[in-house]
Amino acid sequence: MTVLSVPFAGALRRPVRNRYVAGLLTWRGVSGLALVGLVALAGLLAPVLSGADPNAQGPEALAGPSGAHPLGTDDLGRDLLSRVLHGIGTDLTIILTAVPAGAVAGAALALLAGTSRAADLVVQRLFDLVLSFPGLILGLAVTAVLGPGRWPVVIVIALAEVPYFGRQLRAGVLVQREREYALAARVGGAGRARVLLRHVLPNAVDPLVVQGAVALSVGVFIEGALSFLGLGVRPPEPTLGSLISGAVAYLDTAPLLAAAPLGVTAALVLGFTLIAESLNRGVRG
Repeated sequence: MTVLSVPFAGALRRPVRNRYVAGLLTWRGVSGLALVGLVALAGLLAPVLSGADPNAQGPEALAGPSGAHPLGTDDLGRDLLSRVLHGIGTDLTIILTAVPAGAVAGAALALLAGTSRAADLVVQRLFDLVLSFPGLILGLAVTAVLGPGRWPVVIVIALAEVPYFGRQLRAGVLVQREREYALAARVGGAGRARVLLRHVLPNAVDPLVVQGAVALSVGVFIEGALSFLGLGVRPPEPTLGSLISGAVAYLDTAPLLAAAPLGVTAALVLGFTLIAESLNRGVRG
């Protein structure tokens, strides 16, 4: 019975993954991938696209676009294009570290909840505790203890996403462990942990892909908000949120100072949102 359950579990996974691919091949998926891909590529090629040091100050403060500075300079004479491109790299590094960490922690807690009713009760209360704090309040609490910086922002984003990943996986586990292949594995003598990890988990983990895309867009918001409030990455290292924060005082005289990082942030959020929508439609379709 246990041997027969393995191909049955694989048969359940393949159609779902095919629907993910089909979802990404829609106009939403392709548009989202294109937006995120272009922004990410610009961040990776920052030294090539702009040879200027993002932290080097110059004599031309708030200068308009020119050959030397295609997007102009900020209030300290630093090249805006270089700072935006390097800010992309900083933001992507943070969210691509924080979101997988939150996913792994949430999944581990969800699997722990599936071992017993007592563990499930404790894990659910932990999720409720984290969800009771809005993202910014959670950020204020963490940075009050650890201070501003890159790793506190990573911790805040990861903590904020743990309950969402955990609840998604827990719901999937509750459904999948009552399916025929899981029952057959238990009848065949497989232990609870083996059934959970070998048979149930592979079929319950697919919805986390959609949640991952959503979490990436939320991570961009959280990092931007914390940096805007001065609680994110320490200056002079650029992030998109800190660039927007520094441009607020010059909206009338130098609107491009805010428009460039705002446009990139909007492109990232829109791209991740379109990817999440396409994946979700693929699963439901």
